[in-house]
Amino acid sequence: MRTEELILYRHFKHGEIIRNMTDLALDPKSERDRGLYFEVLHGLIELAGSHGYEGNLWHTYLTYLLANNENAYSVACEIRGKVEGSINRIALHDFAIFKELFDYDIVALDAPFAENGMALISNYVNENTENRLFNKRIRDRICTLSVQLKNTATVEEFSDCVTQFYKEYGVGKFGLHKAFRVEHLTREETKIVDGNNADPSEVYIRPITNIPHVYLDDLIGYESAKKQLIENTEAFIAGRKANNCLLFGDAGTGKSSSIKGILNVYYDKGLRIIEMYKHQFRDLNDVIAQIKNRNYKFIIYMDDLSFEDFEIEYKYLKAVIEGGLERKPDNVLIYATSNRRHLIREKFSDKADRDDELHTNDTVQEKLSLASRFGVTIFFRSPDKKEFEHIVTELAKRNGVSMPEEELLYKANQWELYHGGLSGRTAAQFIDYLCGVTQAAD
Repeated sequence: MRTEELILYRHFKHGEIIRNMTDLALDPKSERDRGLYFEVLHGLIELAGSHGYEGNLWHTYLTYLLANNENAYSVACEIRGKVEGSINRIALHDFAIFKELFDYDIVALDAPFAENGMALISNYVNENTENRLFNKRIRDRICTLSVQLKNTATVEEFSDCVTQFYKEYGVGKFGLHKAFRVEHLTREETKIVDGNNADPSEVYIRPITNIPHVYLDDLIGYESAKKQLIENTEAFIAGRKANNCLLFGDAGTGKSSSIKGILNVYYDKGLRIIEMYKHQFRDLNDVIAQIKNRNYKFIIYMDDLSFEDFEIEYKYLKAVIEGGLERKPDNVLIYATSNRRHLIREKFSDKADRDDELHTNDTVQEKLSLASRFGVTIFFRSPDKKEFEHIVTELAKRNGVSMPEEELLYKANQWELYHGGLSGRTAAQFIDYLCGVTQAAD
């Protein structure tokens, strides 16, 4: 195994497995080699448990490395597809080594130690396929690509297969995942989670692996609001002019669900979402620097955005949205939800304070200027009684609740009196309650 000769594909997350396997395959005889044998088995089985892999675990592991390694070649293929020139010949050199790794008969390693572990993982059956720790869509893509790579006859065919995967799905965490959150890690911690080729920034964009399967059709009503959101998002994905978007209005009306809905609808067209909170706004420029040259459309999502009058974090957001020297990249938009139209809290006492100022209009404009930088504002109001009852009956049908409509609405109206008033969220909670009671009775 010539892994030390790799050029582009050198640094990997979980790279200790390939290093141990390389050492083990040289001449497996000593007690140290026996330890490496079990260490490799442990690593491959643990990865299968956390990611849901099955079949030949050695092949799925190698595929996992190829699918996640962001380097000069893989990122270029993500953007342009197949590339030519020197980088292509260097990639072929690395793929020749990976093809040797795929063709290596790991079962032969069982004999020196009188074990059958490699035979077991060469046709591994994962019974825990309902595990929520991994993303089934990603797992299926890795397992499918693994089989395709094993069946390639030449290095060129192997290269074409990997390159096509990069073009269709991208590479690394942005290629495989839908949504992300922002964390602060030391540079050493970043290397552990992303491999030694990780971005040197201490602002780490971490994938969110368990995304609610919410779709816009799940939100009953609000057709005009959804239409505005869809039109703006589709223009953004198509590379046309689009606006930052503020969804504001009453609590429980579906603002956050709408954002989750567009993610699930447009993920396959290259849409990704990064969730940020107001205490992280200092990191906005670092986040944008990490995503501005990737071949995806990123929405930076800020849920329940609002500021007290003493909070100044909104100034960072204003500068990023519009006003800083560096233009916001064309592949980045900001979507926010809020219960407040103007985002920054205002009180009656503010008027008295402004009476003492020489330029009161400046103060007013300072507080209104943030909201005005969202080119699209969409209002979500609470439903009236008739709309609330329509939401309840539709949700009841979708969830298989069998109850006379008159009784259903009577109980729903009782429920909303004590559980937050008329809103889509209250209706959904009521239906969840009925479903739970029904299941308990069964």
